[in-house]
Amino acid sequence: MPTVLVVDDEPNITAILEMVLQEDGMQVHKAGSGREALALLKKNEIEVAISDIMMPDISGVELLKEAREFSPETAFIMITAYAGTETAIEALQHGAYDYVTKPFKMDELRATVRRVFDKKRTNRPRVSEAGENVEARQGQKLFQALQSSHIVGKSPRMLEVYRTIGTVAGADSTVLITGESGTGKELVARAIHEASDRKDKPFVSINCSAFPETLLESELFGYMKGAFTGANFNKRGLFESAGGGSLFLDEIGDMTPAMQVKLLRVLQERKLRPLGGTAEVPIDVRVIAATNCDLAEEIKEGRFREDLYYRIAVITIQLPPLRERAEDIALLADSFLRRYAEKAGKFITGISPEAMRCLESYSWPGNVRQLENTIERAVALETTEEIQLERLSDIVRTRSGPQEADLFVLPEGPFDLEAFLAQVESSLICQALRQAEGNQTLAAQRLKLTKGSFRHRLQTLQIRH
Repeated sequence: MPTVLVVDDEPNITAILEMVLQEDGMQVHKAGSGREALALLKKNEIEVAISDIMMPDISGVELLKEAREFSPETAFIMITAYAGTETAIEALQHGAYDYVTKPFKMDELRATVRRVFDKKRTNRPRVSEAGENVEARQGQKLFQALQSSHIVGKSPRMLEVYRTIGTVAGADSTVLITGESGTGKELVARAIHEASDRKDKPFVSINCSAFPETLLESELFGYMKGAFTGANFNKRGLFESAGGGSLFLDEIGDMTPAMQVKLLRVLQERKLRPLGGTAEVPIDVRVIAATNCDLAEEIKEGRFREDLYYRIAVITIQLPPLRERAEDIALLADSFLRRYAEKAGKFITGISPEAMRCLESYSWPGNVRQLENTIERAVALETTEEIQLERLSDIVRTRSGPQEADLFVLPEGPFDLEAFLAQVESSLICQALRQAEGNQTLAAQRLKLTKGSFRHRLQTLQIRH
């Protein structure tokens, strides 16, 4: 009989969970504190522990850490409130299987418990190894994942990203990857998948901003024959196609409010109903989302649901822009050079010192993607064995290096401050537009403005580009 330990300092919660889990055929132990739970774990073989994070003696995270020393096979499910999400993430990093938020639906918790037992049945027991061997194996797995995903970098910011990937890959919790356009969010998503136990299952990706709401719904959830005009056959959605693997939802911040509600329901209940269908389909997929939006600002403006944010942002990975990891530019450029030279069948061995200095002094508003395009173009044009400065695009060459700054001295007599500030603001906005090659979204991000605020300033200052 499956054994479950319920840990909570509220007796009514432990009593309800005991009744529900016993109905599911489980043997239930109860504890009203962390210390009591530790004693039960030492005396009994507990397969799954369901623990509140906030308790009077020791926290659920401390309980998890101590239990790992003598009961490593016990899978922990943590219970937390929205305000405790950061603590829940800490628990996941210490090996918790998943977490549910208060107030939780009983069906959601039961489904999570069932998934734990299903995973225990399908996975072979681990062979006991020395800690150093386990760490070496995990490190090798992460290295292979980074290699296959073509992620390059040695800067402290990227090393921190690698550590996070290695820590969270083994869990099934949702991950939110944030960062500017072109920073490599999909590559990180693929690395998480490749370093996880789901690597032999599909990795499926979709750009949520590329589809109108009705089409996005049918792409994600599928449809039944006759659901709408032109639906001449049943079609599986991407959630089903990614079964057992990972689903990458790029630009999730661009989802409509109605679509956000439908996605939240699927993530909470782990089942979906195809368009035109009557039966619900269970799903087993890890969701990895990405956005270049400031979701906190989107929530404040009412454009993104707070409850969906907490569901997808169990673990957050922030990717730095390329201008904040300039020490990686040479590595990235060399990697792209080898790839495109081999693809083009050209014998190009390196990048000239002048060209490299130019690359390293440019601000790269388009990030890694822009650098890759620049190297691809240079390889196509190059006729020697080194990439020469002349092969770089005009914008990279002319915008590299320190820019001349206008010096203003307060003149004698009256001074029109408003006109002066408008001139400075106009100059900076025009620079941002030039660096972003006319892309208003990238220019707004460069100045840390919202799209609406950026457009308003363009109109107010009468800037035409």
